[in-house]
Amino acid sequence: MSAERVVQAAALDALRGVAGLNGVYLGPPVKATPPYAMLGELLSGDWSVKDRAGRELRLLVTVRDVGEAPARIQALAAAVGTAIEALPRDLAGWRLASVVLVRSRIGGGAPGAWSASVEYRVRVLAEG
Repeated sequence: MSAERVVQAAALDALRGVAGLNGVYLGPPVKATPPYAMLGELLSGDWSVKDRAGRELRLLVTVRDVGEAPARIQALAAAVGTAIEALPRDLAGWRLASVVLVRSRIGGGAPGAWSASVEYRVRVLAEG
């Protein structure tokens, strides 16, 4: 299985374990009740070494919520980060080499609407 599919599946599984989310979706949902998370596009580049294939992936998770203050979305964004950083090191055919936070952002749009984006760099190497 490709590194992209394996990492995406592991991330979805990890995000589904985040308490307080009403759902986790691949891309924008048609109908969802906030707070929910979306796993965005997965960017992939070569990170091979001399004797093994490797991939560097950019993983973007967006959390949407509604409320008067950003306290809940701040807590959910932190929980999402904790879940991504705890991805299992051994994946189907791949070994997780590193998970590094690239950036996070919390902002408001319409009154009472909140959005948090958390982006990670994930590097994997094919197993032996």
